[in-house]
Amino acid sequence: MITYKDVGLFEDEYKALKESLEREPSETELYLASVMWSEHCSYKSTRPLLKQFPKTGKYVLKGEGENAGVVDLGSGYGLVFKVESHNHPSAVEPYQGAATGVGGIIRDILAMGARPVAVMDGLFFGQTDHSETMRIEPGVIHGVGGYGNCVGVPNIGGKTIYHECYNYNPLVNAFCAGLVKLDDLASAQTAKAGHKIMVLGAATGRDGIAGAAFASVELDQENRDDRPRVQVGDPFAEKQLIECFLELNEKKLIKAAQDMGAAGVISSTSEVAAVSNVGMKIHLDQVHQREEGMNGWEIALSESQERFLIIIEESDIEEIEKIAKKWELNTSLIGQCYDDGKFELYDKGKLVADVAPDIIGGNAPIIPWPSQKPSNFEQRGKREAFSHHPDSLNDVILDLLKKPSLRDHSPIYRQYDGQVQTNSLRIQPNQVAEIRVNDANVSVGFVMEADPLKSYIAPKEGAANLIATTVRALAIAGFEAMALTDGINHPSPEKPDQFWELSQNIAGMVEACEQLNCPVISGNVSLYNESPKSRILPSPVIVTVGIKPLQIPSLTETKIQEGDTLYLVGNIEGALGGSQYLDLYTPNAYGSVNSPNWSYEKQFIKAAQQVARNQKAHFGQLIMGGGLAISLAKLSLHNQQGLHIHLPQGHKENILFGEGGFRTLYGVPQSSSHDFENIWQEAGISFIKIGQASGDSLIIDDDIHLDIAQLNTAYKGA
Repeated sequence: MITYKDVGLFEDEYKALKESLEREPSETELYLASVMWSEHCSYKSTRPLLKQFPKTGKYVLKGEGENAGVVDLGSGYGLVFKVESHNHPSAVEPYQGAATGVGGIIRDILAMGARPVAVMDGLFFGQTDHSETMRIEPGVIHGVGGYGNCVGVPNIGGKTIYHECYNYNPLVNAFCAGLVKLDDLASAQTAKAGHKIMVLGAATGRDGIAGAAFASVELDQENRDDRPRVQVGDPFAEKQLIECFLELNEKKLIKAAQDMGAAGVISSTSEVAAVSNVGMKIHLDQVHQREEGMNGWEIALSESQERFLIIIEESDIEEIEKIAKKWELNTSLIGQCYDDGKFELYDKGKLVADVAPDIIGGNAPIIPWPSQKPSNFEQRGKREAFSHHPDSLNDVILDLLKKPSLRDHSPIYRQYDGQVQTNSLRIQPNQVAEIRVNDANVSVGFVMEADPLKSYIAPKEGAANLIATTVRALAIAGFEAMALTDGINHPSPEKPDQFWELSQNIAGMVEACEQLNCPVISGNVSLYNESPKSRILPSPVIVTVGIKPLQIPSLTETKIQEGDTLYLVGNIEGALGGSQYLDLYTPNAYGSVNSPNWSYEKQFIKAAQQVARNQKAHFGQLIMGGGLAISLAKLSLHNQQGLHIHLPQGHKENILFGEGGFRTLYGVPQSSSHDFENIWQEAGISFIKIGQASGDSLIIDDDIHLDIAQLNTAYKGA
C-alpha cells in the first residue's frame, strides 16, 4: 500500500486531503492529489502573489480560469495568447521536451476555438562549451523547429540567453497566439449537467505519467534519467487535431473544451468540472489506449500528447465521430456531467476516486513559504572591480559581439519557418515581431523579453523594467500595448531568500502592469529550476502584445539610409548593473539598476507612438543588451553602412554600455528632423544628435574605429 510520502505529498497536504474526504484517501486519490497539487498544476506557492496582477483592461475579453487569454482586435475577431514552460522535460530529453512544449501551447490556444497563427520561443542555455549545453542546445532547437515547422504555424521570434546558471537547468518557454472569430470562442467554463465527456485524438500510453509532479521538484541524477516522464510528440497528428477541432467548433458541436496537457485526463476533467461547477463521472478504462494492462491511475495521469477533452451533447455524438474519422482521429466517450457536485473516477466498474472537483481541480492548499531578503542583497548593488580590463574600446565591442547572448542567432532561427501562413510582416532578428490580421484590418506586434541578471540583482526594479521594455519596444514600432502573458521561471521557493526574490519579481511586474495599463491575461509559473550543482537566476519571460491599424506601416528597427541623422532619445546614460558589459569582464555583473520613472515612461510611450505613426523616422530601436555601442554596431552590420558618432558629455562607459531605461536610437531623414524634434520637445523628453550614417566604418569619437568586416567576423564567427 502506498503512502502520501511515496507520491510526494507533504504531511500537511495529506492531512488536508484526508479532512476534505472525511476518510483515508484511496491509492488513486493519493496519486491524483500528488499530481494536481503539484506546483506545476496548482501554483500553491504563488497563487496569493499572482492575484495581485491587474487582469482587466481596454482590450481584454477573457483571462483567468481559461486555457489562454483573449483580447479584442475589433471587427468581431479576437487574439488568444499564452506562454508556457517545458523546462525539466527539455533537460532530460531535449528534442521531445521542446517539441511537446510547442505542441502543448498550440493546444492551449486551440482549446479557445482559435486557429494558431504564431509561435515564439524563449530559450535559456548554459555555457556554450559545457558538456550539458552541447547535449541540450541542439536537441531543443531541433525540437522547436521540427514540431512547429511540421504543424504549419510560423515561428516569428523569441529570445535566446546563455549563462552558466542554466548549465544543468535549461529553460524552454513556448508562446503561441491564435486568431478567433468571437462568435466561435470556446471555453472551459461552459460544461453543464447532462453533457457527455469525450476524449478526441491520439491513444493513451504510459509516456509522461506524473510529468506534472516531475516538473515540480528539483532535478537530480535520479529523476534526470526518468525518461518515461517525458512525453513524445507527433506534429502531424497535431495538425489533424487542429483541423478537426476547428471544424467541430465552427459547427457548434463543442460545448466546452480543455487541452490534455499536464496530468492528462485527470487535470482536464477536474479543471473543467471545477470552473464549470459541475460534477462528473469518468470511466477510465473507456479511454482509448495504445498499451495493454494500464492501471486506472496510469490512464488518469498519462500525458500522452495530441489529445483533447471535449464536452458535447449526446445528440451530436454520431456527427462528431464522423468528422473525427474524416480527420483519421479516434474518439472515446468516457463519462457524463452531473449537478451533484461529485467528481468520481471508475476503473472497470469499480469506484477508485470520489472527491469534490474544486479540491482536485483548483483548490490545493497554499504553502506560505518563509521569505527573507538575501544576505548578499546590498552587495548586489555595488559594482566589483574588473578582473580583466580591456585594452581598447574596439576590443570591448568585438568581445561583446562574440558573447553568446549577443552574437548572431540566425543559425537558430533560420531553422524555423517564419513565413508559413504568409501573414508574417516582421520576424527575427527584430525586437518586435508582427503579423497582419486582414479580417480585422489591424496588425499585431509581439515582444518577448527576459533579463535574468537584472531580475536577480534588483528583483523588483529588474522585473518592472522588463515589462516596461516590452511596452517601450512596441511603442517605438507604432503599437499600443493591449496585454501580456508571463512565464515566471525561478528556483525552489522553499529557500527563504529565493522566495523573497520571487515575491519581489512579481511585485515589480504588478507595479509596471498597473502603471502602464497592461494587464496580465495568461501565463505560467515554473519553480524548482535547480539541481544539486546550481540554481537558475530569476528568469521571468514576458510577451507583450500590441495593436495598430494595418494601413500604417510599423517603424523598422534595422533599416537606415545614408545621410540619416542619428538621435539618442531619452536618458543619455544607462545603468551598468546587470549589463552584458560587466558580465563580460567581472566575476559578478553587480551594480545599480534603473528604477522606472512612470511619469516619463508614459510620456515617452505616447511620443514614440506619434513618431512611428506619423512616419517621422526611418528607424527606431530600443537600446538593450550591450547598450548603445552594440545597437550601433548591429545597425552598421545589418545595413552594411558606416556610422560617424560623437558622444555627448557624461560617463563614457554608461553612455556606451549602460542598459535600461527608455534610451532609444533613431535614424531620421533631414526632411523630418524638425517635426521629429518637436514631438519630443512637446513630450518633455530629452534628445540629442549623436551622428550620421556615412562611410563604411563604425567610428565613435577618437575611441572606436571598426570596419564592417571586423564587426561581421566578431558577430558571426569565422
